[in-house]
Amino acid sequence: MQHRNYRLFFLGQLVSLIGTWMQSVAQSWLVYRLTGSAVLLGTVGFASQIPVFLLSPLGGVVADRRDRRRVLLATQAVSMLLALALALLTLSGRVQVWQVLALAALLGVANGFDIPTRQTFVVELVGRQDLVNAIALNSSMFNGARIVGPAIAGVVVATLGEGWCFFGNGVSYLAVLASLLAIRLPPRTEPPVAHPSPLAQILEGWRFVTHTEPIRALLLLLGLVSLTGMPYVVLMPVMAEDVLHAGASGLGLLMGASGTGALAGALVLARRTSLRGLGDWVASAALAFGVALIGFSLSRHFWLSVVLLLPVGFAMLLQMSSSNTLIQSMVPDQLRGRVMAAYSMMFMGMAPLGALLAGGLAETLGAPATIAVGGGVCIAGALTFRSRLPRLRAEARRLIVEQQEAVAVRDE
Repeated sequence: MQHRNYRLFFLGQLVSLIGTWMQSVAQSWLVYRLTGSAVLLGTVGFASQIPVFLLSPLGGVVADRRDRRRVLLATQAVSMLLALALALLTLSGRVQVWQVLALAALLGVANGFDIPTRQTFVVELVGRQDLVNAIALNSSMFNGARIVGPAIAGVVVATLGEGWCFFGNGVSYLAVLASLLAIRLPPRTEPPVAHPSPLAQILEGWRFVTHTEPIRALLLLLGLVSLTGMPYVVLMPVMAEDVLHAGASGLGLLMGASGTGALAGALVLARRTSLRGLGDWVASAALAFGVALIGFSLSRHFWLSVVLLLPVGFAMLLQMSSSNTLIQSMVPDQLRGRVMAAYSMMFMGMAPLGALLAGGLAETLGAPATIAVGGGVCIAGALTFRSRLPRLRAEARRLIVEQQEAVAVRDE
């Protein structure tokens, strides 16, 4: 927080993310209220996130070639307009599921460029020396909003309706736009270069990811957890309404409990000052996430389910943020945007496939059994990653030292 630019970024994003979580909960509730279909819940999740999977490689190239602050200004402005459009349709009583799907897909297109750029922008604000703490603080911001946003959404949906959540999200983007405009960065000093084609740059990034074993292993585990474990969020309205009989306000509390656990995980990670042992944290967190998901799937008591979601959020945050920190510490600056695009594809991009799969399975097996199956797959992935960890450590250390030496030479 000693960096002025990071303080501005943090505060603007915090306000905006509260609005984002309000919209996420209200949108799920709206779709389930209109259709009563777990399949359509999964379809909306798919539509909102599959563009991230498809467009993140191009978004990574843009993040490496363009002014990142300007890219973020554009993506956040587009996201604001889409939220306000959904608010207008809902408040006027004309909203239909196909419109929600279309707007969710357009938001996914914006996120395909926004997420890789935002991940790489943090280094510009704080430098490598404070990267571990900055990523942890970003996670605490994200999950602090994940506590407040769903809690507000539960009350607003129950009293005023979903449309006002969408309107609140649209207005919240003004905070992040103002913070981005207030940030002052030195002009780039790199000499102009003739960039290769975007396709050549995408392939260069993928070659680095696929040929760098520690990064590849971290991304594969991340993708597996996102595909099979994270869809529990998509099925939360079904759990709240049909299994736990808690309604919209109960949905907000369940989402807030997961966010509370994640915030605790972010604060634990923020206390770290070194990278030592983070690989063990990744393996243990993925294992704990799977175990906690199975426990949540077996619960039929509302407050027990709330308690079980605390370790779900805690473990999820530790795995995602520790992986992010390790990857950013191993990647060269000139490839950062493209490698973080691969991270975005695994973190956000696999989720839509998981949402679609979970929605279909939930129609056959039921939501609790679907969540339990996902938890079991996460456990298997964590155990496989742990068995490979001793072989990955030496290469990871070499890459981290190499990047630290490159920064020292550049600073001189």
